Amino acid sequence: MSLLPLVFTSGWASGINAYAVILLFGVFGATGMTDEVPESLQRTDVLVVAGVLFVCEAVADKIPYVDSIWDSVHTVIRPVSGAVVAALLAGQSGSLPEIAAGAVGGATALMSHLVKAGTRMAVNSSPEPFSNVAVSTAEDFGVAGIITFAIFHPLAAAIIAGGLLLAGIVIVIFLASKIRRFWRRRAERRARRRMATAWPPL
Repeated sequence: MSLLPLVFTSGWASGINAYAVILLFGVFGATGMTDEVPESLQRTDVLVVAGVLFVCEAVADKIPYVDSIWDSVHTVIRPVSGAVVAALLAGQSGSLPEIAAGAVGGATALMSHLVKAGTRMAVNSSPEPFSNVAVSTAEDFGVAGIITFAIFHPLAAAIIAGGLLLAGIVIVIFLASKIRRFWRRRAERRARRRMATAWPPL
């Protein structure tokens, strides 16, 4: 009964910070806080790699424009990670088909990733860098908090994750004009760089 809410929540969190999800689940499983985490996520090599990549994301995610480049690279990684984690959780419990769990986790991760990426484009339209740090830090703590909460209260955590996903979609729609300005400015900067590096006509 508790697996589907856990799958949904892990998918939402994976769309924001997939490495934190893997790291947290692995640590919780390895320390015996839950028996729903498969052993493949508890392996030392998996935890080390997830930890290193989490640190890389924590740094890149707080630098204006670098965060959007990082998000672009992870457009495939986060949904795939969400699907894999969900399938592993389903395989561990046997109460939900792995394909169905993977579809739920991957689709939820893709939606939350698109919300995160869209929000960051809007935040990057601000000239000051502090908003990036604030938003990124809030995301880090949010993912850690909701995954921890989901281990003990999966249904309540899924409801919160669903509410946050819906609120994020509404915010991105509201900030659509800022997002469009972000892409125009990015295109203009690329055009200026091309002109600056072009050879002068003979």
